[in-house]
Amino acid sequence: MGLVTKAALAAAVSAYAISAAPALAQEWQPDRPINIIVPWGAGGSTDQVTRVTAPIISEALGQPIVVVNQPGASGAVGTQEVLNAPKDGYTWTANAIANNATYTVTGLIPDTNIDDWHIYLSVANVPVVSVPADSEYKDFNELLAAFKERGTEITVGTAGVTSSGGMAIAGLGHEGDFEYRMVAYDGGGPAAIATASGEAMVTTQLAVEQAELIRGGRLRALAVLSDKPLTIEGADPIPPITEFMPDFPIAADYFGIFIPREVPEEVVTTMNRIWEEKVMNSDALREYAEKNGAVFAPSYGEEARKLAMPVVIEEACSAEERGTMVNDPSTIGIDCETKSEM
Repeated sequence: MGLVTKAALAAAVSAYAISAAPALAQEWQPDRPINIIVPWGAGGSTDQVTRVTAPIISEALGQPIVVVNQPGASGAVGTQEVLNAPKDGYTWTANAIANNATYTVTGLIPDTNIDDWHIYLSVANVPVVSVPADSEYKDFNELLAAFKERGTEITVGTAGVTSSGGMAIAGLGHEGDFEYRMVAYDGGGPAAIATASGEAMVTTQLAVEQAELIRGGRLRALAVLSDKPLTIEGADPIPPITEFMPDFPIAADYFGIFIPREVPEEVVTTMNRIWEEKVMNSDALREYAEKNGAVFAPSYGEEARKLAMPVVIEEACSAEERGTMVNDPSTIGIDCETKSEM
């Protein structure tokens, strides 16, 4: 799995981020706090952007929004909790959309797909290959040679098999024809911290989870999974993976908040309006993205689904190619021969 960065995403964002005006309908006026279950540990990419976005929505709704971390099974435990909750509009989730869309393929949550959710995207994120500051590996070519020679002796800290970091190292291993040993943590933040402290030799978690450690000189960034360099405020530009692996597949990975499909229509209408009027014009979200190497890319509804599908298809078909799928991608409507929806 790979991701495009700011310059490469500009055209896609401008094409899809402008949504149609919400249809006239009754406004939702929640009478109690709303829970957003983040199915990963505190400090990771999903947790970070959700805690930036939640206050924007809370102010617009006039009710507190409580962010609850519920990690486990690569995000499946918390996501299943939301699917099991009453569909009254008071329990949402947040994640990378590719996870929610492909949990059936990975076997973690049966009989679910992207259309079980109303989609509200906020940013696109990119994985970065980094090593501890004192690592013997000075650039990605040296690390790649070591992977090929030492294989499972090299430990890679991620947030789990289906996390962005887990999918990133799986894609690198597949394209580079090498093995590795994954060490899973309860979130991308903990995985990055563990790597900086020397518990793992490499991490492939997202730039937003590594930004402070890279800025502070505790992690050395070797490559970004993109076809363009990545600039993190206060750090040197990170070279693209295509500089070392020209044929590495690239697809943008979008994060956001997702509401179960069966909630009352007034919940969706109100959220559409808030997303368009408040989130898509948020200086706080834009500043978060610019500081941490993410891409400001808010959208919702059908436009958000169109933006999400390339990475959904890439992750589902990559699982098939690597032999890690439990259910065929066709069960969620994806044809991997044509890399398209059925």
